[in-house]
Amino acid sequence: GSVTPFVGPFLSYVRRLPLGVVAQITPWNHPLLIATKKVAPALAGGNCIVIKPSEVAPVAVFELAQALHDAGLPAGVLNVVNGVGAETGKYLCSHKAISKIDLTGGTSTGRVVCSTAGQNLKHVTAELGGKAPVIVFADSDINRAISGVAFGAFVASGQTCVSAARLLVEESVMDQVVNGLVEKANSILIGDPLNPQTQMGSIACHRQLVHVQQLVESARVDGCEIICGGGRPSNLPEKLSKGHFFAPTLIKGVKPEMRIFQEEVFGPVLTITSFKTEEEAISLANNCDFGLGSAIWTKNIARAHRVAHALEAGLVWVNDHHKNDPAVPWGGFKDSGMGKENGWECLHEYTKTQSVVVNLSDEGTDWFAGGARYS
Repeated sequence: GSVTPFVGPFLSYVRRLPLGVVAQITPWNHPLLIATKKVAPALAGGNCIVIKPSEVAPVAVFELAQALHDAGLPAGVLNVVNGVGAETGKYLCSHKAISKIDLTGGTSTGRVVCSTAGQNLKHVTAELGGKAPVIVFADSDINRAISGVAFGAFVASGQTCVSAARLLVEESVMDQVVNGLVEKANSILIGDPLNPQTQMGSIACHRQLVHVQQLVESARVDGCEIICGGGRPSNLPEKLSKGHFFAPTLIKGVKPEMRIFQEEVFGPVLTITSFKTEEEAISLANNCDFGLGSAIWTKNIARAHRVAHALEAGLVWVNDHHKNDPAVPWGGFKDSGMGKENGWECLHEYTKTQSVVVNLSDEGTDWFAGGARYS
């Protein structure tokens, strides 16, 4: 809690209280990490939790719950329920005993969750989709930028909400950056995620693989140039040939009005668009309904701050990507959601405030007998 200023002989303080029972809906990407980011502040705020993991990746969440139970967390404080989002998730969002919904998922799911939760005036935190722009200026360390962009685009097979998705390159260094990225993408070792030598694994499920394929095909139809990847890898061993693998993909000639520029792929696909001026780069970066992650590559510190302040994104990295710390708030603008994970903001969103005002004077005031009036 906190003590707040108050005019006169009064003590004013604010208490932070648990919300009660909260529901958490976690995705199939980074299932353990994201569940931990939700469970920790909810417990710290004094709440009980019902968590529904993705039906595609439920095991890690069950293991987390078991570990906390074994460590002494009382029974009933953390509860895991299974089921598909359209049924179990909908039930949780509409249940009157639930005080808050904390969702990480797609924007379309977020709209449904917020609408359902709103019927009962529930608190909502929603970390939704992203389409992160990455701006590479000519004054950057180009080799470092190439490595950083490749990491941002292809780590976890591009299945993160802040993946580098839209590369914006200053025209004068376009060829150098593109050639370096093609070389880097072609060098990535794709294979079994359980093999320590593997650098990139598969897409999570068949449905997601089809989604990636369809968006890449839309780029082909729109006249874009697929300069790397664009389909399933051809050099996989026989035992992996039927897996949901998709090669690191680079697409040139992408324009803002195209689906591949606007829609979240959630796969190892990076679009490439050139710009001439700083103002054009900012305009291209903000020309999207999403606003979660973004990155800037430049050696000019003034430009770095200037462009960062102009970007419509909840997270801006300068000369890096993906880096985060539990103390740093994480969340987006626009269609990328509402509320924050991490930091004090996250903990506060798992509490409700009660203001207490105490009159410390022994003298009373009769408002109706002409005493001092307070408004």
